[in-house]
Amino acid sequence: MENVAVIGASPKQDRYSNKAIRLLAEYNHTPIPVAPKHKEIEGQKTYQTLEDIPEKIDTVTLYVGPARQESIIKDIVKLAPKRVIFNPDTENKPAYKQLKQAGIEVVEACTLVLLKTNQY
Repeated sequence: MENVAVIGASPKQDRYSNKAIRLLAEYNHTPIPVAPKHKEIEGQKTYQTLEDIPEKIDTVTLYVGPARQESIIKDIVKLAPKRVIFNPDTENKPAYKQLKQAGIEVVEACTLVLLKTNQY
C-alpha cells in the first residue's frame, strides 16, 4: 500500500486523474489529490501543493502537461518520492534527467494500465 500524490487531480469523473484516484483506492493505495482549486475530490482531502502534504509520499503520478511542470518538478525533487509516473501527454525528457539525478525512478506509463495489469 502506497501514498500516491495525484498532481492535476480533477473532480470530474470522466478525467483520467479522477479515474486514477478511484482506482488507486480500489487497489488499496492511498490517493492524495493535489489541485489548487479544490478542497476535496472523491472523498479525499485535496492539497494545494506537494509541500502541503504531511504524509510521506511513495509515488507521484502526474496529470499536468510539461508547460506547467517546472515548479512541480522542483517540489518533487524536494519531496523525494521513490518514483514519478508520467502519464500520457505529460512526458518531459528534461524533467526525467533532473529526477533521475535526484535518485527518483521515472516511469513513462499510464497509472490506470499499470494498476489493471498488476504492474504497479
